[in-house]
Amino acid sequence: MRVAFDVSPLVQSRAGTARHIRGLLGALEGRPGLELDLISFGGPGRLSSVARDALWYPFALGRARADVLHCPTFRGPLRSRAPVCLTVHDLAVLRHPEAFPRWHRLYGASGLLRRVARRAELLLTVSEFTKRESVELLGVPESRVRVIGNAVDEVFTPDGPAAEGGYVLAVGTREPRKNLARTVEAACLAGAELRVAGAPGWGGIEAAGSLGFVSDEELARLYRGARCLVYPSLYEGFGIPVLEAMACGCAVVTSAGTALEEVAGGAAVLVDPRDPEAIAAGIREAIARRDELRWLGIARAREFTWRRVADAVEAAWQELA
Repeated sequence: MRVAFDVSPLVQSRAGTARHIRGLLGALEGRPGLELDLISFGGPGRLSSVARDALWYPFALGRARADVLHCPTFRGPLRSRAPVCLTVHDLAVLRHPEAFPRWHRLYGASGLLRRVARRAELLLTVSEFTKRESVELLGVPESRVRVIGNAVDEVFTPDGPAAEGGYVLAVGTREPRKNLARTVEAACLAGAELRVAGAPGWGGIEAAGSLGFVSDEELARLYRGARCLVYPSLYEGFGIPVLEAMACGCAVVTSAGTALEEVAGGAAVLVDPRDPEAIAAGIREAIARRDELRWLGIARAREFTWRRVADAVEAAWQELA
């Protein structure tokens, strides 16, 4: 089976989507009977991004010759020679368009996203939450949606060096829906030092204690040393940092609702992300329950592996081919 696989998102992001693509490709590498044709267009600049979204994705990508065309984001062709398997990570651009730059809002508001999703033969979503969102917001029949989660890379384990200092950690691209301002306020209320790891994004989001983008090895070190991870995002389709932190034995405070509660699976402290007092109380609870949450989180994270993800994705491709 020959699969044309769009890897263009790797030139745009080092965040969750890029982690998904790298993890999936690594687990698929060398599988018998599977030929992967990695295709991409353009570079990281704004002009390339506009050209990809406006021209390459809707009109050129579908010319790829393969048994299946796999699009690991909701960007894909309007017409395709091969059956299309499209991954939807989240639909925040439709639920919260105000939290995105103008071009991203335009892609969602133009109707192109919905047209691409409806014309794909199969949609993969990373959580049950995102499946429900896809059915509701995209108008895709439930029968054409499969739920296949994410996983964490091997570097994220409880064993290894840990950063020093009595800090709590926030992780994620600095953008409005990550709720960083309330996280900063909550850390102050809880009397905790906050360190923030994540690449610059948009919306002018800044915070004291920002470490910027860090390597996976350094991120794992930060997880192991943190008193807890504070991840009260306003909207997530999955929430890979929650899983990474649990895999490293770090207690987690995260949002009730959306996909985060689903991913946490009872192994984290859940809070109202719009209430700094509630987040602060969650921080204090997670620190008090740190040992208990460590083992609950490690056990939960072990349920998610890239091999399982790859097995499920390959089965979906076989279904189309």
